[in-house]
Amino acid sequence: MAGARFDLPEVDAFTRPYWDAAAEGRLLLRRCGACGRAHHYPREFCPRCWSEDVTWEPASGRATLYTWSVVHRNDLPPFGSRTPYVAAVVDLAEGPRMMTEVVGCGEGALRVGMALEVAFRAEEAEKAEGEGAGAVAVPVFRLLPPSTGGRC
Repeated sequence: MAGARFDLPEVDAFTRPYWDAAAEGRLLLRRCGACGRAHHYPREFCPRCWSEDVTWEPASGRATLYTWSVVHRNDLPPFGSRTPYVAAVVDLAEGPRMMTEVVGCGEGALRVGMALEVAFRAEEAEKAEGEGAGAVAVPVFRLLPPSTGGRC
């Protein structure tokens, strides 16, 4: 058995649609049917009005950079081999804020409000005993291509 991984989700019956969509290159959000607000991370109820009338919906994948921090040291596997990396909070076009990682752009080029788009990093994950290994796709964000206004 491989060492513990601290960067992979625990997929359960409720979050399976989210992770299945991510594996297909799609980002999902939850939207409340009572108050109309979108939220992220996925929950079975609206964090604003507490309604349980929430459904999955596709997100545009567009976001703006709200804040970030460059991590130079992290002893939890596998983060140590990725340092330095950019831990970030982005504002999704649909409204919610999301914790993520910005990839493909040097820290000196990052600016609050810069336009980003979702990308997905495939990670090998161990499944329950007897199921073998599998892959999970984790959403990260990168600059929009230069043709759409992004610059890095």
